[in-house]
Amino acid sequence: MEVFEIEGGGRLEGRLRVNGSKNASLPLMAAALLTDKPVILRDVPDLADIRNMIRLLTELGCEVEADFEPDPDSGERSVTIRPVDETHSHARYEVVRTMRASVCVLGPLLARRGAARVSMPGGCAIGDRPVDLHLRGLEALGARVCLDSGDISVSIPGFETGGRLRGATVFLGGSFGSTVLGTANVLSAATLAEGITMIESAACEPEIVDLAKLLNSMGAKISGAGSPRLVIEGVESLSGADHRVIPDRIEAATLMGAAAITDGALTLDNCPVDAMLAVTEHLRQIGVEIRVGPHEKDLLRATCRVSRGGDLKPVVATTQPHPGFPTDVQAQLMALVSLADGNSVITEKIFPERFLHVPELARMGARLHRQGATVVVSGVRELTGAPVMASDLRASAGLVLAGMAARGVTTINRVYHLDRGYERLEQRLERVGAKIRRVKAEQTVAA
Repeated sequence: MEVFEIEGGGRLEGRLRVNGSKNASLPLMAAALLTDKPVILRDVPDLADIRNMIRLLTELGCEVEADFEPDPDSGERSVTIRPVDETHSHARYEVVRTMRASVCVLGPLLARRGAARVSMPGGCAIGDRPVDLHLRGLEALGARVCLDSGDISVSIPGFETGGRLRGATVFLGGSFGSTVLGTANVLSAATLAEGITMIESAACEPEIVDLAKLLNSMGAKISGAGSPRLVIEGVESLSGADHRVIPDRIEAATLMGAAAITDGALTLDNCPVDAMLAVTEHLRQIGVEIRVGPHEKDLLRATCRVSRGGDLKPVVATTQPHPGFPTDVQAQLMALVSLADGNSVITEKIFPERFLHVPELARMGARLHRQGATVVVSGVRELTGAPVMASDLRASAGLVLAGMAARGVTTINRVYHLDRGYERLEQRLERVGAKIRRVKAEQTVAA
């Protein structure tokens, strides 16, 4: 098993490019199932989740050509997807269990092929994420839904004789807000439904806006993307498209946190500052300076300079659906304010159990007190390197930030979590001054 070994205390300085968004790429790749024409996606990151989605699409009858060599000028990669055999509609457990986002093939498969069978994704380290809203939305469009041997089975009655999904009003509000993948599934399915569909309490995340942009370029008729109400006028078929994926706002936030926690300065290219206003506002309250070039015309792909303006200050933050503070940055924020001068309060409203990084940060000397879905962080003067365990993707990123600021050596186990969402993170951080390396577990200092 591989681990990260980090010698803390170094200052980050340099320039990095924010990669294309993982959370946008996965539903975009699934949307290629809605047509039999090629869909070209540019700036797709080279991640474990992306490669698992390629494997799934291949099993579902798609030809996938992935070029993960970065373009020397733009730094982008491209993935071309073309469905060539539409007789396959079963997303097997062996693939789905490696990547929960596999469920986003459900809506496209149903709408295009008349039926889909997708293994139930189940829970994960950050808590249960049920798919009942996905299924309720597809049922509202006329799909027949059942559960069979751990699989979700959906079908369109009479599809063989010309039956289609039917436009409807669909409410997607849940206990913790709207569902991003549920919105992606219902939105994708509705593009080929007969009539008009209105999705109320739709997810407003930039990744849904990007999906709607791709679908519209394929011939769909979608309005309202980015708002809680989506209106889709169904069409009979969709064509191919050439689409550039939005930059990854969570990666950008992580790199901003890395600059701040090391008292460094990073220039970030291809940075989606317009999609992360809640993050930048909280960072500015903490004492992080974020300067965007005055002549930037596209604030979704901007260049910005991130540095620290003195001692870190405490903050009060509550995770919320977009445009609120994202749950995927909660662990990184907690690592940062563990060194702030004062008490911070962080409340998790999306996944109330998403605190597996708390005891690991405590091992490094952070002073944390959890009460239910809230953690009070009392800032300390320094963190101390220690062996810690990564429990999920974003918790891993928080531990990397803490390790770079800590005195001594930090060993992070289970870094395969990081590879799901950050492309060769250790190499990129090393280029800007971090002392971080990926080694086999038996090669670490701790061993």
